[in-house]
Amino acid sequence: MSANVQSTIRERLAWDVTPELYEKIRAEWITHSKSEDARDIVGLMSTLSEDCVYEIIPTGQRWEGKAGATQFYLTFLGAFPDVHFDLQDIVIGPQGVIEIARMTGTHQGEWNGISASGMKIDLFIIIHFPWNPVAEKFAGERVYFDSGSMNNQLQGLKG
Repeated sequence: MSANVQSTIRERLAWDVTPELYEKIRAEWITHSKSEDARDIVGLMSTLSEDCVYEIIPTGQRWEGKAGATQFYLTFLGAFPDVHFDLQDIVIGPQGVIEIARMTGTHQGEWNGISASGMKIDLFIIIHFPWNPVAEKFAGERVYFDSGSMNNQLQGLKG
């Protein structure tokens, strides 16, 4: 795990924000988002530290390093090839980015042990992109969502 993820919250709260740092983090997030929309794995990896960690908090899934992040994206985009993120809110600071988005897509490949169902998903997610100040890249992503809602949607249930 990268150094900034292991930092205490008090240490992270003490990190200074400057206009230059804010702009650097914002530009990396824009590059990351555009790369994801374009399904550009190389572009995505360019925004991440070597020791990045991807975590899907409700499912316990975890991928480490750029090889792990690449596997995450290949698996996720294979499972939801038409995934779309409609940005609802964003916070950018020296600790990274927090994004709230409405995620829609069709379950067309295995995800978290669940075979493709062909079902549409539509749910709100919160993604934390922790900032690694040494690498000046994102230390990965931590993704939060209502797993009950997602599971119900994948099974064709309401609610």
